[in-house]
Amino acid sequence: MSFKEGHELKIRVKPKDDCSTFAINIGHDSDNIAMHFNPRFEHEGDYNTIVCNSASGGCWGDEHREMKFPFVRGEECKFYINYNNEQFYIKLPDGSMMNFPNRLGDVKYKYFDVTGDARIIGLKLK
Repeated sequence: MSFKEGHELKIRVKPKDDCSTFAINIGHDSDNIAMHFNPRFEHEGDYNTIVCNSASGGCWGDEHREMKFPFVRGEECKFYINYNNEQFYIKLPDGSMMNFPNRLGDVKYKYFDVTGDARIIGLKLK
């Protein structure tokens, strides 16, 4: 999959009933992640918090925490991601927006990875 500036990625996901966390990673490879989007229901001391970060050469940057948390265990939801060379823009399931800096600064990413306690229902790139 090639995710380019100007594209919009629609993600439909269903967190498990006992979900503690899940993550979406977008970047070049597992050591160079432009955006790590990590909703945490209850994980590593965080409760109902979205944690975003990036990695360059396998080294993680400073975490960004968002206290808006429109995810519900066991309920399917959808959110949207688009970006440019400066920012990622995420439209959350409740329609609110959050931003995260595009620290790698690129306009094309080919790596996409999902981890954690959620099932991807659908992905659409347009």
